[in-house]
Amino acid sequence: MLYFQLHKENTIPLYEQLYIGIKNAITSKQLEVGARLPSKRELAEFFTISQTTVELAYSQLLAEGYITSKPRVGYFVEEIDELPLIYAKQQSVKFQQVKGERPSYAIDFSSAKIDEDAFPFTLWRKYAKDVLDMPFKHLLQTGERQGELALRIEIANYLHQSRGIQCSPEQIVIGSGTEQLLPMILKLFGDHAKLALENPGYSPIPRTQLKQIAIPIAVDTDGLIVEQLQRTDANIVYVTPSHQFPTGAVLSANRRTQLLKWAAQAPNRYIIEDDYDSEFRYIGKPIPALQGLDQHDRVIYLSTFTKSLMPSLRVAYFVLPPSLVKRYRENFNYYSSTVPRFEQHILANFMKDGHFSKHLNRMRKIYRKKHDKLIEIFSTYYPQIQISGDAAGTNILITFAHAQSETELQQLALKHQIYILPLSNFFVTPQNTTERVFLLGFGNLPLTEIATKIHQLMQIWGISKKA
Repeated sequence: MLYFQLHKENTIPLYEQLYIGIKNAITSKQLEVGARLPSKRELAEFFTISQTTVELAYSQLLAEGYITSKPRVGYFVEEIDELPLIYAKQQSVKFQQVKGERPSYAIDFSSAKIDEDAFPFTLWRKYAKDVLDMPFKHLLQTGERQGELALRIEIANYLHQSRGIQCSPEQIVIGSGTEQLLPMILKLFGDHAKLALENPGYSPIPRTQLKQIAIPIAVDTDGLIVEQLQRTDANIVYVTPSHQFPTGAVLSANRRTQLLKWAAQAPNRYIIEDDYDSEFRYIGKPIPALQGLDQHDRVIYLSTFTKSLMPSLRVAYFVLPPSLVKRYRENFNYYSSTVPRFEQHILANFMKDGHFSKHLNRMRKIYRKKHDKLIEIFSTYYPQIQISGDAAGTNILITFAHAQSETELQQLALKHQIYILPLSNFFVTPQNTTERVFLLGFGNLPLTEIATKIHQLMQIWGISKKA
């Protein structure tokens, strides 16, 4: 008979206890191969349990191959191959706890952060609940290749109203981020793509496979230096004209004209316009999108909801010129949108009911207050520090002289649990300069704590505070 007990007061179901007990007896060789197990009635009487409980346990053992059943004869122990010794040893290995890829900091000056407390959780939850309902069960199936039509319609309306862009939903392609969409755009041009990038520029791009083929073009206070671009054999250029990242420069009107002329002067030349941070501008009027000025269908417009809503949403999109739509569909007829359909419809409904525009208006006011507070602190207490890139966005550049290198200053900040990146991190090619330039993001800094956090960083770096 079986030498184990069942505990009826245990939270583990009786059939599971019975299954475990018999399985252990088989694997430990207490029950030999071919041994006949008690009948369901015998075992039920022995343990004072129902035959249904025994039947459930036997069914599980049968399914896993521990026993076999012979009709009108009974249940018998099946032969189980022993695990190799090396595998058995591996089961006892204790793995070290894996730490998160993104450590937390006491102070985080990352430019990628948003104000978490200002996000409309209650409203977003309502739209999420509405979509997760039976009328939307069709969203369980594969959606449209370019993204959900409902969302593409809302994006087209938003671009027309806020950025002066005329486009149809058929020109829009939705994906899960700039890093994913840019290689897709380049694939449209095959082996003929020769890409030029801003230097410094958006960091994930030169750090990917594009680094080997990218042609760096310098940036100054008027944005991309188009004259440098004209001296290269590039036929595609990636720019952030409305708010250059990371310098914050705005592409001047003269250079916008130069850039559009450059694209129109040769076939297969295109501009990829990343409209980074265009929603948040604090000085002057909103900068019109380059795509809205294009009369030759040479601008591919690219944007995301990273800053306007949340980085974790992972919704980005590009707008193709009409002449490239057919080419896109031929090249990507196998493609499926990488953004979940439910997320797309939540966002589409959120935009359709006007909440996206309201949220943006609210965030502009919140970020403007933080921006103004930041400028006030530096101008009042640290006049020796030069500020730039402060016309828009959720970060500024601070420039100052210091005996220590940017790397040493960054490491010194990290020792005090402060995250901040030097401008040198965003260059495609190394730069030699005596100035120390850092990118200081303020998106997720509480307004009431900005002064304290700035003073703390300055103190660590040994930068004196004006009395």
